[in-house]
Amino acid sequence: MKTFMAKQQEIERAWFVLDAEDKPMGRVAAQAAVLLHGKHKPEFTPHVDGGDHVIIINAAKVVLTGNKLDQKMYRTHSGYVGALKETKYRTLMGTRPELAVKLAVKGMLPKNKHRDCALGRLKIYADSEHPHAGQKPEVYTEVSGNV
Repeated sequence: MKTFMAKQQEIERAWFVLDAEDKPMGRVAAQAAVLLHGKHKPEFTPHVDGGDHVIIINAAKVVLTGNKLDQKMYRTHSGYVGALKETKYRTLMGTRPELAVKLAVKGMLPKNKHRDCALGRLKIYADSEHPHAGQKPEVYTEVSGNV
């Protein structure tokens, strides 16, 4: 029996909408990572970028469990001595919730050359409006047992 290996030209990409309102950030990020990587498809091939487009709406209403709002830090460093900047997630969620969700999804994608392509297909919006109605995105509903 031969193993099926998808080619880049054979990939058909769909559009999905994930509503992040009142859901834990990790759950939303895990669902988005699976859709972006293409692991939900029966023709999944690890070395081919076969994921779909994902639109995450209501990113400002995502929930961080436990004490993560006050204990988790967003850190950036410019490379210069003493240039480490730290921001609590409470501040980050108040000012840039799209960045917080994007970092969570980025951390759940494989660390290879397909990650930047997958993040290019990720669209995140703080409220429930998005400009991608022309692509006719499907609302992704979580199936029990699957992510």
